[in-house]
Amino acid sequence: MAPPTGTAAAAGPLVLAPPRPFAEREWVRVMTRLVRRRTALFGLIVVLAVVAAAVFASLISPFDPLAQDIGQRLKEPGWQDAQGRIHPLGTDHLGRDILSRIIHGSRIALSVGLAAVAISGVLGMAIGLVAGYFGGRVDDFFMRLADIQLAFPFILLAIAVIGVLGPSLRNIIIVIGVSSWVVYARVVRGEVLSIREREFVQAAVALGSRDWRILARHVLPNAFTPWLVVATLDMARVILLESALCFLGVGVQPPTPTWGGMLADGRVYLSTALWLATFPGLAILVTVLGINLLGDGLRDTLDPRLKV
Repeated sequence: MAPPTGTAAAAGPLVLAPPRPFAEREWVRVMTRLVRRRTALFGLIVVLAVVAAAVFASLISPFDPLAQDIGQRLKEPGWQDAQGRIHPLGTDHLGRDILSRIIHGSRIALSVGLAAVAISGVLGMAIGLVAGYFGGRVDDFFMRLADIQLAFPFILLAIAVIGVLGPSLRNIIIVIGVSSWVVYARVVRGEVLSIREREFVQAAVALGSRDWRILARHVLPNAFTPWLVVATLDMARVILLESALCFLGVGVQPPTPTWGGMLADGRVYLSTALWLATFPGLAILVTVLGINLLGDGLRDTLDPRLKV
C-alpha cells in the first residue's frame, strides 16, 4: 500500500491533547457557579480589594499613617493642605490621614484573621477527625473539652490572658486561634461520623488499611469542603474580635493603625468630627459583610444538596 500523501501526510500523526485533571475541571466549575451568584461575586470583589490594599498598602497610601501634624487635626474629608495634597477622608485628632491609616489597618485585620483561622482551623480539623473516626472515650473526651471551652466567655478570657501575657499582635493571634477551634471540631466531627460509615471507607478497612491512612486519604478530603466554608465565615468573626479587643485597649497598641483603635479614638469626637469613627466602622462593616457573603456563596456552591 502506498504511503499517505497530500495534506494528511504533511500534517503528520494526529496527537490528542491530554485531558485536564479532574480536580482542575472541578474547581473551574465551582468558580463558575460561584461568580454567577451576585452576592457571592460582590463578596469576592470586596475580599480581593481588601487583600490588595493590605498587600500594597505602602504603595497606595497617600500619606504616612504615623505622621502627625497637630496643625492639621480634625480636618473634614476632602480637605487640601498647603502643599495641595488632598486628604480624601480627612484627618484625625493628631493630624494623621484617615485613609492611609485605614489602608494600613487592613494589614492587621487580615494578619490576625488568617493566622488565627489557620491555628484554630488546623487544630479543630485534627480534633474533629480523631474524635469522629475513633469515637468512644476519645470522642467523649474532646467533646467535653469543647463544652468547657464554650463555657468561658471569650472576651473575658481574652482580656485575662492578654492581661497576663501583654497586648501584642502575636498574643492576640494565639488567644483567638487557640480559643476558636470548637466550631471546626464539631463540624468536622459531624461529617466524619457520616463518612466513616460509607462504603469506600468500609472497603479500605476491610482491605487492612491503617487508620491514619484512611483518615488522610479518604476521610480528610471529604470533610475539607465544610471545613473551608466554616473557615471563610469564621474569618469575619475573627476580624470583629480583633477590632473589639483593639477598641477595648487590649489589642495591638498605638501608634500601629488598627480599625478598632481608630474607632476608640473617634468615639470622643462623635459630636464634632463624625468621620473619625464613621470610616473605620464602614471599613469593618464592608469587609465583614463581603467575607460573610463569600462564605454563604461557597456554602451554596459546594453543597451538593443545593442547586444553582
